Amino acid sequence: MLNNIGLPGLLLIAVVVLVLFGRGKISSLMGEVGKGITSFKKGINEGQAELEKDASELAKDVTPENEKDKS
Repeated sequence: MLNNIGLPGLLLIAVVVLVLFGRGKISSLMGEVGKGITSFKKGINEGQAELEKDASELAKDVTPENEKDKS
């Protein structure tokens, strides 16, 4: 169904949306979408950094228990 839209169809949809909502409303909506994407990427990066930190803390100490007690 959506495979047959093409460039003229997308332009028509864009014009209709622009007429219905106005330039200011679309601009503010796209700003909010941009903020949401930025927040999502920041959350992903923070989560990945936390997982790497936890993994590195687990990998620090690999000596057996009886070796630790001798030092």
